[in-house]
Amino acid sequence: MPERITIVGAGLGGSLMAVLLGREGARVEVLERRLDPRQAGAEAGRSINLALSERGLHALGQVGLADRVLEQAVQLRGRMVHGVEGRLRFQAYGRQGQCINSVSRADLNTTLLDAAEQASGVRIRFGQRCLDADLENATVSVEDVRTGAREQVAADLLIGADGAFSAVRRPMQRGDRCDYSQQYLAHGYKELTIPALAGGGHQLDPNALHIWPRGGFMMMAMANRDGSFTGTLYLPFDGANGFDAIRTEDDLRRFFRAQFADAMPLLPNLGEQYFANPTGSLVTVRTAPWHVAGRVVLLGDAAHAVVPFYGQGANASFEDCLVLAECLRGEPDRTRALADYQARRQPNTDALADLAVENFLEMRDKVASPVFRLKKRFEKLLHALFPRWFVPLYTMVSFTRIPYAVARARAARQWRWVWRVLGAAVGIVALLLILS
Repeated sequence: MPERITIVGAGLGGSLMAVLLGREGARVEVLERRLDPRQAGAEAGRSINLALSERGLHALGQVGLADRVLEQAVQLRGRMVHGVEGRLRFQAYGRQGQCINSVSRADLNTTLLDAAEQASGVRIRFGQRCLDADLENATVSVEDVRTGAREQVAADLLIGADGAFSAVRRPMQRGDRCDYSQQYLAHGYKELTIPALAGGGHQLDPNALHIWPRGGFMMMAMANRDGSFTGTLYLPFDGANGFDAIRTEDDLRRFFRAQFADAMPLLPNLGEQYFANPTGSLVTVRTAPWHVAGRVVLLGDAAHAVVPFYGQGANASFEDCLVLAECLRGEPDRTRALADYQARRQPNTDALADLAVENFLEMRDKVASPVFRLKKRFEKLLHALFPRWFVPLYTMVSFTRIPYAVARARAARQWRWVWRVLGAAVGIVALLLILS
């Protein structure tokens, strides 16, 4: 284990990595661009709630935080689909008792920051913006956002956990034989908070992920413990149903009356929120390599940003942390350790990136379809009849720790066999009818 480690980024992945390494006895310095969010507050309008599931809970359990985080969470047992006419349809995620957990990003980050500061040897410095990185020497140039003072921070190992637009990754992209791509969705998002009832209760069923699918765009909402919901509106940037078509409060109200009429009473300050909150973009980032010369390595969104529609971004970052800590612990040659880390994680995060985009199309366009609902019921029947042979893809991703790439391949293989068996059965029936 390296003696001195610098982590750039004190978000979810960076904070958990600091906890793991601090408890291993390393000296860890964490540099974070933001001021301390526990004092300054979270960034407004950019807090899309997290869907914490088996992978993330397992990682948090390794540092004794799973129960504490679950105390802050709301269990979601399935999707509640809101039709244009206001009809509700519930679609359970899995078997009875299986659920994902709606967690505030800000609350989870606070829990992890507290745990990191309590770990021996960990120091977090807020308000430190990373300007550049010297990859050969594992050194970063940082600027204090309050004073403008600059300094060089050196370590034995530099970990870039600074998000999709990572400053640590930037010089890696300029290196020889580096592959990098970023793909934006044509859609963006805007946060809209549904307030709690006057007595503190929820205006909607708190134990469901609420979705308003409209074919080409959608809205969703996840419950918070205080009775509110964090809602997120996903629209194209351009076009008749896009953000650029909503320029006035009258435009906004006409659009919501036509598309989300049942949500309007839930949003008494709709116009105020809509025009005050920023419009975010949705990007998938892929890069390789994730490491340089045993001195620098990327983690979480810096290595593999994904769009949020499978609810696995934080879960995947937490898995990164466990694998990276295990590789550093088990292999004294850091170049080999970091190569092993990337080899174990990148095929799975590549698979997750594809799954996340596919799930966006499913949530936006398909969940209201009778054919889709029939297929889901058929999946559940197969799983109930043959639990070892057929496991739905969503179940493997959300309720197990089967690697993403393995789960995706297994799901495709299962369906190939289903169609073969059904085809054979149809053929036998047809043959019997002919012979009779």
